[in-house]
Amino acid sequence: MSEPTALFTDAERERIRAAVAEAETRTAGEIVPYVVRRSGDYEVAAWRAASAGALLVGMLALAVAWGYDGWGWGWLYSAWALALAMTLGGVAGALLSLAGPVRRALAGPALLDEQVHRRAAVAFVEEEVFDTRDRTGILLFVSLFEHRIEVVGDAGINAKVEPAEWEAVVGLVRDGIRRQSLADGLAEAIARCGDLLHRRGVEVRPDDTDELADDIRVRDE
Repeated sequence: MSEPTALFTDAERERIRAAVAEAETRTAGEIVPYVVRRSGDYEVAAWRAASAGALLVGMLALAVAWGYDGWGWGWLYSAWALALAMTLGGVAGALLSLAGPVRRALAGPALLDEQVHRRAAVAFVEEEVFDTRDRTGILLFVSLFEHRIEVVGDAGINAKVEPAEWEAVVGLVRDGIRRQSLADGLAEAIARCGDLLHRRGVEVRPDDTDELADDIRVRDE
């Protein structure tokens, strides 16, 4: 895994790190921001696009052959011509599936949700978000290609915060992306997360230590 350099500037990384550090002065929660460019390859989308392209072009070729009585398109009556047309249609469909919106649409929301949830679970373990004294780790996970954001809390967090309460945090990240400022959205969401955890009683202990690094994790996958 490599870390992309273009997604955040050094100043933006520092802004996010400072937001985590400040939020953690008000709560025992350990906030881990984590961004990936994509959570899956979605090869099924390419197969679906290729199949649809081959079928569509094949039907078009048959329609032309059926309705045309002249000599100019007579070659369409041959089996090899139909096979060639369908092959070209399949290639065109596969190439079209490389476009992000097309690939997302063909993959379908259920598969996107599943892949993002799995990748967030991997990140949770990879970054050892579970390894805090009071199980108060929390992962703020953003998967850019899928347009998905997840907040994954450890047991100590989930005992005090209802899932629906994370919607405002997710909304701030989404708003930042829409403004083309992911860093601002993350910083605002992290601050809101600190406020929420403080209100819900995830209090700082007198001997509290910074158990997880405050830096943003970025993966180019």
